[in-house]
Amino acid sequence: MTQAKSPGLCNERLSLAQYANHFADAHPPLNAIQAKIEAERCYYCYDAPCTIACPTGIDIPSFIAKIAQGNLRGAAKTILEENIMGGMCARVCPTEVLCEQACVRNTNQEKPVEIGLLQRHATDAHMANPGSALFTRANKTGKKIAVVGAGPAGLSCAHRLALLGHEVDVFDKNSKAGGLNEYGLATYKTTNHFAQKEIEWLLSIGGITLHLNQALGQDFSLESLTQTYDAVFLGIGLAGVNQLSLHTGPVTGLQNAVDFIASLRQANHVKEVVVGNQVVVIGGGMTAVDAAVQAKKLGASEVTIVYRKGPDNMSASVEEQKWARLNDVRLQFYASPVRVLSEQETVVAIEFSKSVVVQGQVTAQTETLTLAADMVLTAVGQKLQVEDVNGLALQDGKIQCDDNGKTAYAKIWVGGDCRLGGKDLTVEAVQHGKLAAIDIDKALNALS
Repeated sequence: MTQAKSPGLCNERLSLAQYANHFADAHPPLNAIQAKIEAERCYYCYDAPCTIACPTGIDIPSFIAKIAQGNLRGAAKTILEENIMGGMCARVCPTEVLCEQACVRNTNQEKPVEIGLLQRHATDAHMANPGSALFTRANKTGKKIAVVGAGPAGLSCAHRLALLGHEVDVFDKNSKAGGLNEYGLATYKTTNHFAQKEIEWLLSIGGITLHLNQALGQDFSLESLTQTYDAVFLGIGLAGVNQLSLHTGPVTGLQNAVDFIASLRQANHVKEVVVGNQVVVIGGGMTAVDAAVQAKKLGASEVTIVYRKGPDNMSASVEEQKWARLNDVRLQFYASPVRVLSEQETVVAIEFSKSVVVQGQVTAQTETLTLAADMVLTAVGQKLQVEDVNGLALQDGKIQCDDNGKTAYAKIWVGGDCRLGGKDLTVEAVQHGKLAAIDIDKALNALS
């Protein structure tokens, strides 16, 4: 075991100039000339595979053609009428495994059209200069719907319902709307408070009222909502965090990665955030990568992601794994955490049991691996707080529903990470909210 290189946790490890450089936009936007050149690379395919691959069904060739023609407002409308959070999705959507992977230019071993950056170019242009409203609400229906959770699924559902003429009350336990877009994404993926700017634009449709610092199960119940509202949509995400029993009591330096990322997102300046010098992140998803890369950008000397299986089993994409390595994050595979070692109630190291693959099965060995660490971040998944949804049918820890998000419980629809099935992507959550809103509208019209 190597010895720690610093006494432990601290903040302000870097200069202001270094912080500014490290937390600048990870993927800078295209300028007008670059966007036109990139747009003209598109073949504008009929029955385009990129559109089929898009979870929200955006007509991708159409919006790209409009960019090539200089019609950015038209391009933005084509995007936003299918994905009302197209600006955020352009920043965080794994386009490399969705629309860009489906791009026909890949068949000739060429670089695919940079669909994500083009989508951002169009939506950013509209956000910067919206002009007259792109969307107009239908006549008021007199119906009122409750949306629980102001994340991508909830806000998407609320916007579509408002567009259809309904009144919507959105409840969220946090002090800001946005869900994971506000609290759970790496700071370098969504800079300059974009999440709040997008929400402000989304709410400009009218008919949506936010109720913040209001938690399901504490300030109201499902029963009270179904008695008060014509319909209820749940986009509550997975608020619980899976825990690892790595230490017998409280210890400084052991933290879950979700809280670490949220502290970065909500800090007045990233220099305020405490980080270790030797950081170990446990997990194999995008949260693990986001936490690890940001720890490195905060000034940690050594950052290691440790995952119990191999790279092909990681839920973090190949591109995310490459991004981690590009930022000098080490990836250690086939090791499972056993215990955190501490001195004077402070983390000094973490011990792992090593594994090997035998006939396709990961098999534990007696050999152990011990890594020096003054900070250990756990990113081993999140779970539904089932006590909040008592009475709804669950499977594999998520809420059962049909393809439109309708549950077996009268008046209740669900979407996003709390819903059974799916890929736990922002873009998919937006689609869940949209489809549920359309289904709610049909159900309410049938009752009229």
